[in-house]
Amino acid sequence: MIRILLCDDHRIVREGLKQILADTPDIEVAAECADGPEVLRKARVEAIDLVLLDIAIPHQDGLDVLRQLKQEMPRLPVLMLSTYPEKQYAARCYRLGAAGYLNKSADTEQLVAAIRKAADGGVYVSPHMAETLAAELSVRSAGTQRAAHETLSHREYQVFQLIAAGRSVKEIADQLTLSPNTVSTYRSRILEKTGAGNDVGIAMYAVRHQLLPV
Repeated sequence: MIRILLCDDHRIVREGLKQILADTPDIEVAAECADGPEVLRKARVEAIDLVLLDIAIPHQDGLDVLRQLKQEMPRLPVLMLSTYPEKQYAARCYRLGAAGYLNKSADTEQLVAAIRKAADGGVYVSPHMAETLAAELSVRSAGTQRAAHETLSHREYQVFQLIAAGRSVKEIADQLTLSPNTVSTYRSRILEKTGAGNDVGIAMYAVRHQLLPV
């Protein structure tokens, strides 16, 4: 039996996933939660085999939770399930140690296959993402320069997306639990790396590269 800790801030999503997985005899949702800190608390005390984790969750970003889980429990598989397209976040999730990345539009068969593979110690990669990762590896091997947004650190990318979405420095600081000065420092690095002149330029860059959340 694969015992899952399910984290999504929408109860209707959790109930839907539980109903889907209830028809799979070797998979059980053993615990559930709705925010980042609760994932970490329950992962430390619950007898689980895998975490099914959303990215956009309250209080602590899903990627931050993933990074902390892999630091504390490196052998615990974490499967990311998100509304964000693979192009935006999948590669970053894999670099942080995720055992797979699925869009919430994935069908039941994909979800079950990903859970089983991750729980068995493997890494689930969709055919489309396999092509994307192979292309990225080819670019690096050839020494070709990566796109500017691919050079952003995890935190820089978070700030980049929030600026592109129209958030102020104070709003970003509050959401990411950072000081405004720290956010301003990240903003300066983002401007330098992307070549944008201001926040509007960052937003235009995000639109041009299809990096805004849907």
